[in-house]
Amino acid sequence: MQVTSLLKDHEHGPGCGHDHSHSNVGIGWMLFGLVFVINAFVVDWVFDAAHVVAGASAMIGAIILGYPIIGTAIKDLKLGKLSINELVAIAVLAAFASGDYKTAGVVAFFMLLGELIETRTAEGARDSIESLIKLTPTKARRIKADKSEEEVPASQLAIGDIIRIRPGDNVAADGLILNGQGSFNQATITGESLPVDKKSGDEVFAGTLNLTGVLEIKVSRAGTDTTLGRVRELILAAEKTKLPIMKIVDQYMAFYTPLVLVIGALVWAFTRDLERVISVLVVSCPCAFILATPTAMVAALSAAARLGILIKNVADIETAAKINAFIFDKTGTLTTGELAVSRLNPLGETKPAELLRMAASAEKYSNHPTAKALATISSEAGVTLVEPRDFIETAGRGVTADVGGANVLVGRAQWLKDNGVKEDFERSVDLNETEGWSLIFVARDGKCIGWVGLQDQTRPEAREALAELKDAGVRRIAMVSGDRQPVATRVAAEIGCEEAKGDCLPQNKVDFVHAVKAKGYHVAVIGDGVNDAPALAAGDIGIAMGAAGSEVAIHSATIALMNNDLRRLPFLVKLSRSTRTVINQNFLFGVFFIIGGLSAAAFGWLNPILAAVLHNAGSLIVIFNSARLVRKGEELEHYQQEAIGSGSGAGGSRHAAAGQLTPKTA
Repeated sequence: MQVTSLLKDHEHGPGCGHDHSHSNVGIGWMLFGLVFVINAFVVDWVFDAAHVVAGASAMIGAIILGYPIIGTAIKDLKLGKLSINELVAIAVLAAFASGDYKTAGVVAFFMLLGELIETRTAEGARDSIESLIKLTPTKARRIKADKSEEEVPASQLAIGDIIRIRPGDNVAADGLILNGQGSFNQATITGESLPVDKKSGDEVFAGTLNLTGVLEIKVSRAGTDTTLGRVRELILAAEKTKLPIMKIVDQYMAFYTPLVLVIGALVWAFTRDLERVISVLVVSCPCAFILATPTAMVAALSAAARLGILIKNVADIETAAKINAFIFDKTGTLTTGELAVSRLNPLGETKPAELLRMAASAEKYSNHPTAKALATISSEAGVTLVEPRDFIETAGRGVTADVGGANVLVGRAQWLKDNGVKEDFERSVDLNETEGWSLIFVARDGKCIGWVGLQDQTRPEAREALAELKDAGVRRIAMVSGDRQPVATRVAAEIGCEEAKGDCLPQNKVDFVHAVKAKGYHVAVIGDGVNDAPALAAGDIGIAMGAAGSEVAIHSATIALMNNDLRRLPFLVKLSRSTRTVINQNFLFGVFFIIGGLSAAAFGWLNPILAAVLHNAGSLIVIFNSARLVRKGEELEHYQQEAIGSGSGAGGSRHAAAGQLTPKTA
């Protein structure tokens, strides 16, 4: 009967976040009082002449159960508040004053039971969120100056400390890997369905689970400053926000109690039946109506957090349900933002594997993105590299090295020509560099043996995600990019995006967003949250991709995706619409429940005990209806540890990113 919201301040213990008091009665006290009430019914039923004993037992039970309710109502009145607490208190007092102690006791028990259900629901829903984000270990293994270990509380870790992480350990703080490699379950942060392999120089996050390998990590952020800590604070802050409809309900609840008292007075005036008045006061407690929105919102926040979607204000859930236009940034959002080998073109009798082996071996010690792309594709293709000798790199042009006794050149066409390669090898190129291709040529002992085409790859799930958005009723999908128009057009064609605009400066992106909104669309802007922050702010909602580890991204967007899985976007739209549907269902049920209950009580079809039972039943129906939202997105469920085979090594390729294009010959 107390809960008008599931939002509370943790420092103040159980509560609802609204300005009325709570009885805070334990289940033991309730059962103690119920024993006396049940004893009264049993005595009346077994002994014909024991009405006095039964009445005394019922009176004791009614006092035990009614005292917390009346005490709470008096506290509200002392504070100058008139809430639904007073309705229940008047009903219990009226039954008690009329001498119907059994009715007073049963009504008080069921109303306290209703409060207990609602409080436990609030705490349980909140705990389901907390369980997602309270995974930081309390202890850490810190490495001392003499290289020995000491176990310290995680709260004592400071920036610059070196900690050791063993297989099965949760990471105690954000940091960079100094030594070792391992496979990490990052589901608590990113919602990713597979573990991620990491090595020296990579960043790890607090609360993630190390599955394999022993690592030494240098702490970069500790305590509440970690990614997990910031996510936790933002989720708890989101719990305290309210939808506009919730604010309206709170505003008019002050008038609800006087209205019910007037209705009760009218029923008494026309019927002179105190039992009907008590039933009116009991059944009018609007718990089902009040729980309609908070239960659905907490369930939606829980489902979103499980999949790495950080919603900072519950009002954004309602906004997301109205979105009918999506505007994407290109680089790092629809594409990976990293070069990848997409084409191998050997010349003459050279085999593709030989071309790849020569190029990757020569580039082995280069830090250029091209070298990393060649190393990655070689590892995935199982090509064994040769140790290069006499390695020389000329910045911006290419490399030269001795590979297996052959002089190998890898670089731009002009680099090969400047180093004595005379043939017209560029005639074999059938790709247009203006469409985003990066070409490198490979020569062995003065003769070109082929070329490699690289490009910024589109994300493998991008086409599927955009198709799902269209199926969900999104009417306009556009892509804006600072890259050249031919590049934007090519990427758009690959992923099925109908509209692409290239050569955009940050202000051009903002202008494009405003132009789409001016046509009546509700716009969501999706980017990396860093260089496109102005465009994110210009949309009705801004969604930052891959926000794990990026404080700027988390704070620049209204919604942050902790990983780069674009399939979270159609899920977010569907979750928002389902949440809106559930809230509407709950509200309609709550309204009809109160109207129907008041009518039945006024006409004498509902006694006080049945009214109390129905009051709890209504609350449970709303709670269970909202709980359906928690299971949303199970098809995208985050990774479970037991799915990992014991033979999964830290450096293996079994968890390599899906969707890598296979090199093909020309």
